Amino acid sequence: MSTLEKIDLNNTPEHIAIIMDGNGRWAKQQGEKRLFGHNTGVESVREALKAAQKSNVKYLTLYAFSTENWNRPKEEVEGLMNLLVHTISNEVDELNKSNVRITTIGDLDGLPGNCKDEMVNAFERTKTNTGVNLVLALNYSSKWEILETVKSIANQVKEGTLDTDSINDEYFSNSLSTKGIPDPELLIRTSGEHRISNFLLWQIAYSELYFTEVLWPDFKEEDLYEAVLNYQSRERRFGMVSEQIEKNL
Repeated sequence: MSTLEKIDLNNTPEHIAIIMDGNGRWAKQQGEKRLFGHNTGVESVREALKAAQKSNVKYLTLYAFSTENWNRPKEEVEGLMNLLVHTISNEVDELNKSNVRITTIGDLDGLPGNCKDEMVNAFERTKTNTGVNLVLALNYSSKWEILETVKSIANQVKEGTLDTDSINDEYFSNSLSTKGIPDPELLIRTSGEHRISNFLLWQIAYSELYFTEVLWPDFKEEDLYEAVLNYQSRERRFGMVSEQIEKNL
């Protein structure tokens, strides 16, 4: 029996988020520059997307470029931006055929013009697709997102258009860049690191965390299935005790 066949397709996460880590280390192991790892990692994106489609996942969010990544060497940043443009341009037709919808979270205005233009084009061309929602976190950090949301809410209160008693979890969630996207039930990080790295801090409050030693360029369909199987073996209590969960089943 294959790993996919072991998965209960009626109990897969609706939303999986992935911190794609290990491109640089993988490239170093091959005796190559870091950009070689990022280029090879594009195939792992395809693998993760195929696995998401086969296992009934509706949202797949990938941490593609953080606000902190601008601090990397100029050559690597420029290479990443060019890779993003070329990848989206080359993949959008295939994504359309696969009924995949592309969206993003993050500060698109902070990206180079050609990157933003390619992303907007991809949004428009895939916006009516009804399959997996591929969410790319670009120029994103959770602290940035939360601060921007707080500023927006503070301005609404200052202008008298919002009463503080109306501010609750639901209102705050709907003010984030992930509005309309369910919180991820499963967060995967590759490369053996055990950090969240400023990613979806509000949204993963009750997510299951899965860390794998696999470096991102080596990540295949099977690795996502293993993460989903691990997720299905856990008891999600949301602050309750096991007896309460069993009683509600």
